[in-house]
Amino acid sequence: MSLIVANGLTKTYTTGTVRVEALTDLTFTIDRASFVSFIGPSGSGKTTLLNLIGALDRPTTGRLLVSDTDIATLDRRAAAAFRGRTVGFIFQEFNLIPVLTAYENVEYPLLLVQHVAAAERRQRVLALLDAVGVAGQRDKYPDQLSGGQKQRIAVARALVTNPQLVLADEPTANLDRANAALVMSTMRRMRDTLGTTFVFSTHDPRVMAEAEIVFRLEDGRLMGRDIAGAAA
Repeated sequence: MSLIVANGLTKTYTTGTVRVEALTDLTFTIDRASFVSFIGPSGSGKTTLLNLIGALDRPTTGRLLVSDTDIATLDRRAAAAFRGRTVGFIFQEFNLIPVLTAYENVEYPLLLVQHVAAAERRQRVLALLDAVGVAGQRDKYPDQLSGGQKQRIAVARALVTNPQLVLADEPTANLDRANAALVMSTMRRMRDTLGTTFVFSTHDPRVMAEAEIVFRLEDGRLMGRDIAGAAA
């Protein structure tokens, strides 16, 4: 069953008299509980696409359904509510809140969008911090953490609401081999136990190797689709 359906998806930006088509006529589907990567050179449209799927932006033309929701129909408030109940984000630049500790950063989405009792919040946060190997950093602030530690905390924050969908922009970019493997195994475990769908934008062969489907983008166009490493 499909979680994401794109049909003729196009995104155009206009600045003054300059018009840039970031995505052109993309058509694809992504099933629930999938591990999927979008790959391509810088400027190919990967991040733009993740922003559309996550309702951070709206398509110019075409249709994009995510969990049976038409993204183009969402106003700002509805988009925020949709993100809160459906999507977890892992950003390349972490986007941790500097005045919150690691624990508080992971807990924050639960405070925003879900009525979760304090005891359950604590259990979820501590379990995820342990799962990604940063339980010992729980009381530190982002400026006291390494890049790899920040990335793992960002992963825990994305997973804490048990979202249907996690969008990850270069999730292993700041991790060494061991920590990248730890993060990927945590995400795969979430997929296997909760049916979470993971969609990655990546240049990392380690992430591509985990993906069941790899979509190739170039200049905003879908150039190919590989299944389990074999061309399709």
